[in-house]
Order: sequence, then structure tokens, then C-alpha cells
Amino acid sequence: MSFLIITSHKDSKPWVEALKEKAPDLDLEVYPEVRDPKKVEFALSWKHPHGAFRDYPNLKVIASMGAGIDHIIGDKEIPQHIRITRLVDEQLTKDMSVFVLSLVLEHLRNLAEHHCSKEWNPTSYLRPEEVQVGIMGMGVLGVGVAEKLIQNKFNVTGWSRTNKEILGVTKYHGDDQLQDFLKDSRVLVNLLPLTSETRNILNKHLFEKLPKGAYVINVARGEHLVEDDLLEMINNGHLSGAALDVFRKEPLPEGHPFWNNKKIRISPHIASTTNIESVTPQILKNFRLMQEGKNLENEVDRKKEY
Repeated sequence: MSFLIITSHKDSKPWVEALKEKAPDLDLEVYPEVRDPKKVEFALSWKHPHGAFRDYPNLKVIASMGAGIDHIIGDKEIPQHIRITRLVDEQLTKDMSVFVLSLVLEHLRNLAEHHCSKEWNPTSYLRPEEVQVGIMGMGVLGVGVAEKLIQNKFNVTGWSRTNKEILGVTKYHGDDQLQDFLKDSRVLVNLLPLTSETRNILNKHLFEKLPKGAYVINVARGEHLVEDDLLEMINNGHLSGAALDVFRKEPLPEGHPFWNNKKIRISPHIASTTNIESVTPQILKNFRLMQEGKNLENEVDRKKEY
């Protein structure tokens, strides 16, 4: 039984070192140099080459190197019997919460505009208690962001596919309640998982339901956003701007119109990054649980896609 690391977008060396430090006897393989594909039963993956897993006939579990799993479930060649897990890490949640809070405050206080301007131009600003922030996606990250915003006196609402009760958050769920959620969200934060239902959800039809002057923050996945719709709604004045940390193509191409739009703030997918030392124990724990035939932690529902 061996443990495979397979990624085309991350350096595997730090993962190898962390895993070996905590489990010196681990039979570890690194793609593409795999000695015996038939021995591989557990894979740690980030943006693997699609179709690569068909070379491992005894594979049982694929673990994501991050909180997102769309890069795995997007590979339709992965058999349904293979279990998928994602990372749930307190540090990831803390990092995301602080990052979103920073973006919201930057917007309310016009900081980016002041920093880039060569003019002495004091402007009015909004205080947290005057702003309703709507969070789409109330999973672990969404709840963490909501708690951080509430601590800083923001009014927070949340929307998800199914009903959830979260202390201090006015909650909406399902398509029937989406419009009520959007109509007063002066800042909209997207933290939805990327699924077949949520792909392209940030579109003109949705933006039109936000109040005039609303601000959009996308820290989930680039495929959630219809880019031309965002540009149209900013240019016609319905949206006051956007802060984007994720994009359909990364790095964002040099000639992309987002770069030249002064109302769009761009960051290079840095909202929260995996701390390898912090998450290695939970990955190894799931490896042991698999060996013992027990339930895994943070397992993905293949039907829900999250």
C-alpha cells in the first residue's frame, strides 16, 4: 500500500518532507515516477492532469491539498467509488477571514483610491454598522468570515443552498430566498463551492438584484464569475467596483481588461494558502482511517460536489 503525491501546480518537495518527518515509514510515491501503480491506494492531489488517476487501479481515496475540491471532481474519469476529502484547517479560516475583512474595510474607507491618487482629496466613508455584508456560501470559511465581520460591528447576512442556523447571521437559503438576500447586500462576498449549479452564478442577472452601488468580492473560484457581466455592471454604474482574488485563468493574462479598470482590485489568489505543517496530521490521519476501513474526516459528498 503506497501514498501518492500528484500535482502539476505545486512543488511536491515540501509535502514530501513534511509527510516523511511525521511518518518516516510511509511508502511515498511522487508523480510521475511511480514504481508500482497497483500499490497506490491514497493520493494527495492539487490540479492533477485529468485522466491520470486511471493508471492506479486500486486507488481508494483522493485528498485535496486545499479546501477546494473542484479540481478533483472536474475530472469525470475518476470512478464514483473513490472517496474524496478536503482540508479543513483553522489557519486557513483565520487567513480568509482577515483577508475579507481587509478588503471590505479598504472599500469602505476608499484606501486604494487615496493611496494611488496624487491629489489631496478627502472623501466621506461608511462605518461598519451602516453596511450590510452578504456572504454567499456558509461553509467553514463562510462562517469564519461572518464571525470576523460581526466582531467588527458589520451587519451580516448569509445565503446557502440549504438552511443553516448561524449565531448573529440573518440567514437565507435556496433559490426562493436569493433575491431577498441580495436586495440589501451593499457588499457581496462569494465563498460558494464551485459546482455545476454555482458555476457562473455571479452574472448580470444576479448583479441586477443587488442595490445600486454594491461592491463584489470574489475569493472562491474564478469560474463563479461571468467576467463580461461584471465589467458591464461596473461600467454602467450599477456596481461600484469589485475585489477579485481568483480568476478563470491564473495568472491573470497581461492584456486582460481587469488590469486597466480602476474600480477592480486584483490580488494573485492569496486570500488563504495551505500551511503544510498544519494540515499534514489530518492527511495522515485519513490515510490511517482508510487503512482501517473507517469513515474519513472531511469527506466530500460526490452528489453535492462539496
